[in-house]
Amino acid sequence: MGIKRLFLAVAVVVPALGLAACANTNAPSASAPKADIVDTAVSAGSFNTLVAAVQAADLVDTLKGEGPFTVFAPTDAAFAKLPAGTVDSLLKPENKDKLVQILTYHVVPGKIMSGDIAGKQLAAKTVEGQSLDVNATQGVRINNASVTTADVEASNGVIHVIDTVLLPQ
Repeated sequence: MGIKRLFLAVAVVVPALGLAACANTNAPSASAPKADIVDTAVSAGSFNTLVAAVQAADLVDTLKGEGPFTVFAPTDAAFAKLPAGTVDSLLKPENKDKLVQILTYHVVPGKIMSGDIAGKQLAAKTVEGQSLDVNATQGVRINNASVTTADVEASNGVIHVIDTVLLPQ
């Protein structure tokens, strides 16, 4: 369960980090020391859903771990596209296992930069156990989500911001 929790935390933190890099003038600069995935997301201040999910899943310590992790992180807007009540339901203690499953589905072991997959189509095995369909031949799509910001580096991995929450089958 430790690895799944770590990946969940990463999945939650990554979207926060990526959005911060694009939209938050307080985002760390390229010359600033790199924070871990969790601290980067928290400092962005605009990823409340991810931070709440990581906390509810008890994955904060895991995501602050060594890594490296590649996190496909949905933004708060991506979470808002889920059916009404979904996020609130997932944050309840009795749904922790489902939340961990969803979050770890957004995490791939290792550090995969956009340049590593440019022009390729591949399957990437997640921490959750299933694979994601990655298509980087025209833009980058992860299953049915588009990467809106790529290569947000953290001390323990990389975050790629996506516009849709990925749901395991």
